Amino acid sequence: MKIVCIGRNYADHISELANQRPADPVIFMKPDTALLPDGQAFVIPEFTDNVHYEVELVVKISKYGKHINPEFVSSYYDEIGLGIDFTARDEQDKLKEKGLPWEKAKAFDGSAVVGKFLPKSNFASVDDINFSLNKNKLQVQSANASLMLWKIDELIVYVSKFFTLRKGDLLFTGTPAGVGKVNSGDVLEGFIENKTLFKTRIL
Repeated sequence: MKIVCIGRNYADHISELANQRPADPVIFMKPDTALLPDGQAFVIPEFTDNVHYEVELVVKISKYGKHINPEFVSSYYDEIGLGIDFTARDEQDKLKEKGLPWEKAKAFDGSAVVGKFLPKSNFASVDDINFSLNKNKLQVQSANASLMLWKIDELIVYVSKFFTLRKGDLLFTGTPAGVGKVNSGDVLEGFIENKTLFKTRIL
């Protein structure tokens, strides 16, 4: 199982971090050791003092696919969930300044929260899904899938040009604006259409 992540897929998030809008989807990876199951506490790593939450819709791939045809892409997933791409922002800023890869800041152990998954059939359209994140019961992020620069089907087709997708692979689809720092004692709760998908305590 691999975790494929998309960066800079919401215009408002690009603006809040003063990044350039990309011409193509920005892809990075997390290893399976980054996976943090729903309910397990997140421990802030010793190497950073500025970890940010980034809530994202997550797609679970349901079958093997390479160079997926756009006409058939919808058959390659049947579940959609929610997760957090934890980011060591101080480390990422240092790496970006030097033009280096982000993995130390994005792919460390426990950096990928994944909550429950819902059947794709629950949604009238996968391009119209409301999701949000609460920090200590206050909403800090909220968006709709329609705001993605590249929608779910487009992302799967694009990613499959470079990486063979297998059953069980996870695709993090990018975060909207509102990212921020976590501190020990915080509680993060993620929602799709007002249904709780995960709850994570910060240690």
